[in-house]
Amino acid sequence: MERKRSGRRYYNKRKKTWTQQCKDYLRQFIAFLFSNIGIICLVVGYTIAGAFMFIFIESAPGNSQGIIDLVTANRTGTVARLWDLTCCSTYYEDDWRTEVQMHLRSFQSHVIEAVRNFSYEGASKEMERWTFSGSFLYSLSVITTIGYGNVTPRTLLGKLATILYAIVGMPLFLLYLSNIGDILAKSFKWIYAKCCLCRSCKKRRKRMLALQRKEQWKMDMRDLKLNTGVLTEGEESDDEGTTDGSSSLSFNDTQEVTVPISLCLTIMVGYISGGAVLFSKWEDWEFFDGSYFCFISLSTIGFGDFVPGSKITGTANGSGSIQVSFILCSMYLMLGMALIAMCFNLMQQDVVMKIRTCTDILRRITR
Repeated sequence: MERKRSGRRYYNKRKKTWTQQCKDYLRQFIAFLFSNIGIICLVVGYTIAGAFMFIFIESAPGNSQGIIDLVTANRTGTVARLWDLTCCSTYYEDDWRTEVQMHLRSFQSHVIEAVRNFSYEGASKEMERWTFSGSFLYSLSVITTIGYGNVTPRTLLGKLATILYAIVGMPLFLLYLSNIGDILAKSFKWIYAKCCLCRSCKKRRKRMLALQRKEQWKMDMRDLKLNTGVLTEGEESDDEGTTDGSSSLSFNDTQEVTVPISLCLTIMVGYISGGAVLFSKWEDWEFFDGSYFCFISLSTIGFGDFVPGSKITGTANGSGSIQVSFILCSMYLMLGMALIAMCFNLMQQDVVMKIRTCTDILRRITR
């Protein structure tokens, strides 16, 4: 009887373990997705998936062929009318000029309307608009809220997909900025405390403990009941505490360190300058134009007058090396936004600490 019960328990345990393993694997997968590495992979994968989705929706031949045919027909008709005016004209020169200007203005108005309403850039550009690089740029500009505006969806399905894609992608990218920015801030504070403040912290602690021992010694000397040997022993113990306390900085101690605002600004200026050098080589821009683009993009202003990939999408024609260069440009933007979030976090902590210090000083003065 006991063997049968043990067999049933083993069978039930084995049956529950199989379902429990599936649940555990699912929990581990979800935990990995929302871990730091998982969030990075999720954002990159989401951007790549969005690029392929918009390629599938917007790169159909009929989407851009209609506007190309319309502009081409308008141009052909204008040329034919100008030829008729030239070869069969019985007008005076002033009347002929008036007729030609009227037809040219009509052609220009049609082209301007095509550019304004359909973002028309020419027949060759229209065919290259929704390549992988252009679609990746569009997906990245949507979830980062940069919104360059050089590439926009035309179909109803593309506009609806953009809305749904942004609803999911924007919170995901904000989560990425929050987590990665916090990790970078903690790591930078630890490096700053270890490399820059290790010696100064030791000297500062020694000076503070020396002043404390001096004040304590003055107070103890007023008490005539203290023994001199006990006082000496206390001083020796203070020296030992000083040596032990200043020997190393723990992780919790480093997190209490505040990074100066000047250093944060130096990091941001250095990152923007480095990006300006890279973009000046990749996009054939001037250094100041590259700096302007980096600042406008990292601050998510995104005017759209300078757009990454303009050289790539115009001359690459599917070249693998150029596609990789464009991906590296996009990764620069993603890492740069996390770095900007880190610097703002560190500057906020420094400002809050200075305000607290000033408040404490004012409280002591007013007492």
